[in-house]
Amino acid sequence: MQPDALKRWRQGERERLIAARLALAPDEVERCRRSIDNGLARTFPGLFKASVAFCWPIRNEYDARHLARRLREQGAVTALPVVVARGAPLVFREWHPGVQLAKGALGIPYPVGSREIQPEVVLVPMNGWDANGYRLGYGGGFFDRTLASLAKKPVTIGVSYELARMATIHPQSWDVPLDYVVTERGVYRRDPEGLVFLGAPPAGEPSALASPVCYAGEIAPGYFGESER
Repeated sequence: MQPDALKRWRQGERERLIAARLALAPDEVERCRRSIDNGLARTFPGLFKASVAFCWPIRNEYDARHLARRLREQGAVTALPVVVARGAPLVFREWHPGVQLAKGALGIPYPVGSREIQPEVVLVPMNGWDANGYRLGYGGGFFDRTLASLAKKPVTIGVSYELARMATIHPQSWDVPLDYVVTERGVYRRDPEGLVFLGAPPAGEPSALASPVCYAGEIAPGYFGESER
């Protein structure tokens, strides 16, 4: 596919997948969030002692803030990405309640004045994902540039919904595949032949991350300890 045609195709797919995600009912978004939380906690217990970067959710994306709060309670360090310049890699700054937030591109909050960290794990939101672990983002290329620039590559876990699965994103030389993908269905690992489904986390006993249902639109400012300017 020629570059201009690929750009148009990706934009069309991006719009289609975002619209499908926005059409999800609040209770379905919450159900998916709980399932993804459970998959992450049970499959990757090392998260509770790691430095973990996540993204503030927009447009009905998986909301990692619930998980991040639990991770911090057990000793993890959490961080958010910061855009420092167009075309430059992201940096990650520590965020926890009490760290000032400002609003950046797309209205996404980012930390102000906190220390920069090198995350051991990055939870990466995805508009779309394919059978080989490649991600369709928002088109800025920030995550690909960032992952390619880091001296020590973190474990990358894509978080999204099953409805966002694609046959292929038609990856190019600059696209960086993820190590794992976690959806409401369960966990996928990237092997040489592509993504392999590892199955759903064990069911039965309540997850340690269980919390009362709290829809995104009903979360009062400051629920997660944020302070914005």
